[in-house]
Amino acid sequence: MNNNFVVMMVKRPTCGAVKSRLAAGIGVVAATSAYRTMMYNSIRRLAHDPRWRFILAVAPDGAVFEPFWPQNISLVAQGNGDLGDRMQRIMSGMPPGKTIIIGSDIAGMRPAHIARAFRQLGDVDAVFSPAGDGGYSLVGLKRSLRTPVTFNNVRWSGPHTLDDTLRNLENFKTGFIQALHDIDTAADWKRWKARGGAGRLCL
Repeated sequence: MNNNFVVMMVKRPTCGAVKSRLAAGIGVVAATSAYRTMMYNSIRRLAHDPRWRFILAVAPDGAVFEPFWPQNISLVAQGNGDLGDRMQRIMSGMPPGKTIIIGSDIAGMRPAHIARAFRQLGDVDAVFSPAGDGGYSLVGLKRSLRTPVTFNNVRWSGPHTLDDTLRNLENFKTGFIQALHDIDTAADWKRWKARGGAGRLCL
């Protein structure tokens, strides 16, 4: 039985509900289009790899029943609370095994990155892909019957996010894969376009 799990956190991809910081720079419609395309591209690349079991964790909870999502993919509701509450709930609710949580707006995420993180979890208790803003785009835990309290008292969406999370894991062995960045602001968008990414983000 495959006990490697990849959970992608997603939001209902509708105007005004996603990418507010990006929308402030490029407009709501363009930001929503970019989010939808990044999300669906990531699902297409990552969902059907036989090396892991793929799950979408959906917000708001009622969107689990809406027709946005590809068929034949497992869906769970994120539940209430801040990002840390929701991530902790996901981790704690998974069966024993290795679980990786990723965002839905990491345009550069590929199966090789996921596979590398799972390999790291053979030697460490937790693995991260750092992001340039002080956060992280991937977090994985090698879970047994006890899930460490990983995401409490974390200052999200700022320069302290990774450091706060690592502080919660100070008694655990941690490792890292290469940095992968989300597209969160107009500056991120411009950098991605300069690398030729915009063409791959067109609907």
